[in-house]
Amino acid sequence: MTTKENNGREIALDVLTEVLENGAFVHVALSRALFKYQYLEKQERAFITRVTDGTIERLLPIDQALSMCSAVPVKKMKPFIRTLLRMSAYQILFMDRVPDSAVCNEAVKLAVRRKFAGLKGFVNGVLRSVSRRKEEFDFREPSLKYSMPQWLIDRWERDYGRETAEGMMKAFLEERGTTVRCNRELASPDEVLGSLRAQGAEAERSPYGEDLLILQDYDYLEGLEAFAKGWIQVQDTSSYFVGRLAAPQPGSHIIDVCSAPGGKSLHLADLMKGTGLVEARDLTWQKVALIEENAERAGVKNIRTEVWDALERKEESVEQADLVIADLPCSGLGIIGKKPDIKYRIGEKDLEDLAALQRDILSVVWQYVKPGGLLLYSTCTVDILENQENAAWFRERFPFDPVDISGRLGSEISEPSMKEGWIQLLPGKYPCDGFFIALFRRRGGEEWDKKEH
Repeated sequence: MTTKENNGREIALDVLTEVLENGAFVHVALSRALFKYQYLEKQERAFITRVTDGTIERLLPIDQALSMCSAVPVKKMKPFIRTLLRMSAYQILFMDRVPDSAVCNEAVKLAVRRKFAGLKGFVNGVLRSVSRRKEEFDFREPSLKYSMPQWLIDRWERDYGRETAEGMMKAFLEERGTTVRCNRELASPDEVLGSLRAQGAEAERSPYGEDLLILQDYDYLEGLEAFAKGWIQVQDTSSYFVGRLAAPQPGSHIIDVCSAPGGKSLHLADLMKGTGLVEARDLTWQKVALIEENAERAGVKNIRTEVWDALERKEESVEQADLVIADLPCSGLGIIGKKPDIKYRIGEKDLEDLAALQRDILSVVWQYVKPGGLLLYSTCTVDILENQENAAWFRERFPFDPVDISGRLGSEISEPSMKEGWIQLLPGKYPCDGFFIALFRRRGGEEWDKKEH
């Protein structure tokens, strides 16, 4: 049971304050809180997650409603009161099972507990107005319906058309299970399923990979025996496709230049059945520690980690890799469903800066590929500037040809662009994150290689 000291609403309020007022990332702040309060009952932690993610997911219509019910503009409210009202308005507008009166009463109690007793009347009045007027609010405009900044909607409608853009935004708000990949070196999918179900977790096979499972209704990941034993690794279907498309041969030398937290590196190591070597690199020791932690838990031996800046050329690596994985820093617009704060953080200038960074990294890491070897470029975004345009830029400037990837993902995933060596996965069209993958093979022209670019 919850107590005065660990009330679920108060915990959610603190997480939201970290994110909305102090700039923390929601997935980091929420994970930290859930770990700290893991002794709470499953239902209480599920409530904390729902209120936290939901408030951020629906922030634009929430603020619209509050602006209609408050004489004080949302931007001019005291930070604590603003967060409290946003969290409470979310419960009133989007959580049918929570009585509005209970939401109002609990908000007033929180205001008093946090030394804002003088504003309890304001809090109560605004929230009761939201409750009373909620049938009046018109959230049919796409920006409010999907709580998406208008500039992103305009961009996606231009690039993909209105119907596809709306399908993508709708998918971002839908509940999806947690996709995990089975580590076949340790346990078969059947063994993993048995273990998960024995602990009361709902699990089913994914149609997109024989070693992929979709988890539902589990308590927390670290409490699952299959996770503790390294039998499963969280990996979205789209990320899993990197390994499927790269299809490394046993004994390959692979360099993953931006590897953390290591899901793709672990998959590639697993595909090689313990042979070869995966060099898993990232920029900081904190990120590399995540890779090492996951590799140790999974018992993977053919991975070597290293702290390395992908913008810095490493002489010892030149022409050493059979395969380079360049899953590069990006805007993350394909994973808004998991990290909803992204849509409010990113701006058009950020997209331009990130596309330039990706090009700078590609200008270095292509040199690590042996003649005849492969380079796979991927991002977890849906932005053409970072994806199709950068892939075309790379092909025009470096000695690589696109690889036909048709049929490599089975009949369930098929796009005309796969003949040209790339695929853009869009939420709403496929049940996965938004993700871009392009595969290239290096030509063997020594004279070309000597030229400066």
